[in-house]
Amino acid sequence: MPRLLVVHHSPTRSLQRLTDAVVSGAHDPEIEGVEVVVRPALEATAEDVLAADGYVLGTSANFGYMSGALKHFFDSTFLAVGGALDPSGAAGESEGDTAKRPYGLYVHGRYDTTGAIRSVQSIVGALGWAQAYDILDVMGDVDDAHTEAAYELGATLAAVLG
Repeated sequence: MPRLLVVHHSPTRSLQRLTDAVVSGAHDPEIEGVEVVVRPALEATAEDVLAADGYVLGTSANFGYMSGALKHFFDSTFLAVGGALDPSGAAGESEGDTAKRPYGLYVHGRYDTTGAIRSVQSIVGALGWAQAYDILDVMGDVDDAHTEAAYELGATLAAVLG
C-alpha cells in the first residue's frame, strides 16, 4: 500500500488548522488504498522518509526561513535518504532512493514566506523530489479558503499515490 508522509511543524493555531485540513484531505473517502502517516518534524526519521512514497511538508516562515524544526528534520535525514551534495558542499543531483517521489508544501507566515519556500525547495531539489501540487503559501489569518486549499493539497498528494 502506498504511504504518504506528512511532516509538519504546527506550533500555532493557524498552522495546526492547515495541518488538520491537509490530513483530512489525505483521508478523503474517495481516495482508497493510501496509508497516511503524520509526524511532527522533530519526530520524523529517515526510516519514515524511506518507507514513504510521497510527502507533504508543513512549516511556519520564521525570520525569512523554514522553521527550525523542519530544518532539523532535513538535517537529520538528508544524507540517509539519498540527498546529494557536490564537492563544494552545494546541493547536487540526487539519484538516491527517494528521488522523483512527489511532494507538496504548505507554509504559513505573518510577513513574508518567500525565504521559507525557497529554502525548502532548495533541499527537496537536492533530494530529487518532484513537486506534485502548487505550494500553499498563506500569509496572515487562515480562513476557509486556505483550509479548503490545504484539504486539496492533502487529497491531491494522496490521489497521486493511490
